[in-house]
Amino acid sequence: MPHALTDASLTALLRDMPKAELHIHIEGSLEPELIFALAQRNQVELPYADVEALRSAYAFTDLQSFLDIYYAGASVLLHEQDFYDMARAYLARAVSDHVVHAEIFFDPQTHTARGVPMASVINGLYRASRDSERDWGISCALILCFLRHLSEEEAITTLAQAMPLRDRFIGVGLDSSELGHPPEKFARVFAQCRDLGLHLVAHAGEEGPPAYIWSALDTLQVERVDHGVQAQQDEALMQRLAREQIALTVCPLSNQKLQVFPDLAQHNLPQMLEAGLMVTVNSDDPAYFGGYINENFEQLFAATGMGAAQAYQLARNSLQASFVGEARKRAWMEQLDECFVRHGAEDAIAAG
Repeated sequence: MPHALTDASLTALLRDMPKAELHIHIEGSLEPELIFALAQRNQVELPYADVEALRSAYAFTDLQSFLDIYYAGASVLLHEQDFYDMARAYLARAVSDHVVHAEIFFDPQTHTARGVPMASVINGLYRASRDSERDWGISCALILCFLRHLSEEEAITTLAQAMPLRDRFIGVGLDSSELGHPPEKFARVFAQCRDLGLHLVAHAGEEGPPAYIWSALDTLQVERVDHGVQAQQDEALMQRLAREQIALTVCPLSNQKLQVFPDLAQHNLPQMLEAGLMVTVNSDDPAYFGGYINENFEQLFAATGMGAAQAYQLARNSLQASFVGEARKRAWMEQLDECFVRHGAEDAIAAG
């Protein structure tokens, strides 16, 4: 019989295991301290007296109430160095959480609408990712996201603006307000991106219905679904996701903060994992939702009672679902196995 790890041993394993983060909005990693530092540097007036006043405003009831304050925080980002500093701060944290690979979402329309040049956004993020790989060994890639509450025409314009820097991002995504903005609204721009050889992902099934997940798969032809937790309402969809091993980038603390699952103990990730779906754990907007990737693992496992076998499967899923070559995946998988042996959890490898 496999032996169960103590709570302390499991927590140590969750922290130490190599993992990929596939659902992180870089603007959502902007901590209040950095917001105020950038506001001072750029002489931007904020509607909050200090760091604590801003942090105390993080009381969200749904996705839209979060987005309102999220866009206000992004107003301090004006220059290439600001984007560099933001990404560098996130990647330093990711390294400390034993993230070996991060695929970072960024929202250029949030910035270009304020007059920030597209090149400032992409070059700042790209430079930080390259410096972090050189200095810390973390692998990193950028995914450009379209804001779904805006028109498809604006998304097409954004893609055109980004094309001179095509070599600096690997894919496109779809984020912002989900309800009332189904994936098919962006069918043409995703078809363009597919023709360009870009990887395709989209938020679907966080607050929106299972139909949005079907549309993301069939109309947009995405390779991964971001969130996807509402899939459990549709048995045929669950079977398809399991059969085709389409990764879901689930964000537990975000789901809790936005009242998708008000109680983490009721989160459906364990059931989806048990059903054979390729679910992963991610942090979404960690500065706003109370936790980076390791906090998401630790709090979810504490609330649901999952153990080492599930930890191994989730970490393995994240590495497998990343948009990197097979050789790098194999190397990370070997590191993962070595980590579990080192922590006395080799039974989990066999179970996985």
